[in-house]
Amino acid sequence: MRGVDLASIREAAERVASSVGVEIVDVEWKIGAQRLLRVYIDKSGGITHGDCQRVSEQLGVVLDVEELIPGPRYVLEVSSPGLDRKLRSQAEFERFAGRLARVSLNEPIEDSKFFEGRLAGVSDGMVRLEVGGRVVLLPLSVIRKANLVVEW
Repeated sequence: MRGVDLASIREAAERVASSVGVEIVDVEWKIGAQRLLRVYIDKSGGITHGDCQRVSEQLGVVLDVEELIPGPRYVLEVSSPGLDRKLRSQAEFERFAGRLARVSLNEPIEDSKFFEGRLAGVSDGMVRLEVGGRVVLLPLSVIRKANLVVEW
């Protein structure tokens, strides 16, 4: 039995997303108690339950017709990335400028691998993060994980 090709699944998801008017944020394949394909979608103004339903229905058909997930049953889950969404690309760091974020690094900057502060934009591959009244420059290339922080 052949394995799951996430690139092909993502390409299929992108086709469906463009027809529905949303964008694909991430695609994850997890095997545990069940086989799970998780697809995160977003759009300007936010995602509705109807958006998730349309993507799920259409993508489910495409995955089955194109036989992109071989083997036994799987669960397809389509949702928004959530309030504490992951940040991966330069475009996402720019889009959420002004928001609070938590960032973990692969290597230390200023003797620390962890920062929390306000995103202040990106330029020349460097994320600007306002931390304690100053701006820290974090190279995109050393960011291991970044998430928005929910503010109440």
